Amino acid sequence: MPIAPSELILNADGSIYHLNLKPEQLAHTVITVGDPERVPAVSAFFDTIEHKVGKREFHAHTGYYRGKRMTVISTGIGTDNIDIVFNELDALVNVDLETREIKSKLTSLDIVRIGTSGSIQSTTPINSLLLSKRGIGLDSLAHWYKNVVEDSAFAKAFSKQAALPANFSRPYTISCNHNLAEPFVNAGFLQGNTVTNVGFYGPQSRSIRLTPSQVDLQSKLMEFDFNGEKITNLEMETAGIYAMASLLGHRAISLNAILANRATGEFAAHPDKTVAALIEKTLEVLASF
Repeated sequence: MPIAPSELILNADGSIYHLNLKPEQLAHTVITVGDPERVPAVSAFFDTIEHKVGKREFHAHTGYYRGKRMTVISTGIGTDNIDIVFNELDALVNVDLETREIKSKLTSLDIVRIGTSGSIQSTTPINSLLLSKRGIGLDSLAHWYKNVVEDSAFAKAFSKQAALPANFSRPYTISCNHNLAEPFVNAGFLQGNTVTNVGFYGPQSRSIRLTPSQVDLQSKLMEFDFNGEKITNLEMETAGIYAMASLLGHRAISLNAILANRATGEFAAHPDKTVAALIEKTLEVLASF
């Protein structure tokens, strides 16, 4: 049965509504970044760029790096935007946009997040590059879909130890794609468990003029332990990326440039250099397979 125009919205030129992309303009390997200005920072390393598009916070460049075709796309901040981006990326490869029918043979994309994050353990230093083994979502995105495959034991342990109020969303835990992660682990990326929250200030227990309701969140995260597994860092997209990729059948990993250390109060002196190092290393690993 065709998908209704109200559910799958296309632009006048046939491109997908928010991303403004057509199927032939999307590569099989996709790099997501939060900041639209980071898109050209990634594509500057490309040998050639064949397509550029920008709409709202969603900007995309598709081109080649060392013979490998890639698309880099900005998502903006937060898991609400991840819901938009991942549904539309999937539609570009798994729905015939002319007939509005789901294809009989589905395509799995390789999706790699390049993002920034703050560590909450003194043992995870600033300027390090970290791969998220798991995303622990304090947002509610995964709960809006059926058939989410969680790391339930980890999620239950986190819920018990964090002891968040009952009116908060139940934390969910999703693992990365281990096959996609392996080359990055072999390339020397640190590994950790990443908490994804719904904001930067109060939800991450930062206070300027407002007092967070969970002033002890950071200490709870620092003290968490499940079979020797610790929480390493905190950001705003990873758990949503892992949830959507798992649901839609895509391979995804989240890579983090650690710019702040909440335990020591440090912030990177040259954050742009750390992000550039993450971009270059990510491209090198992607081009190797």
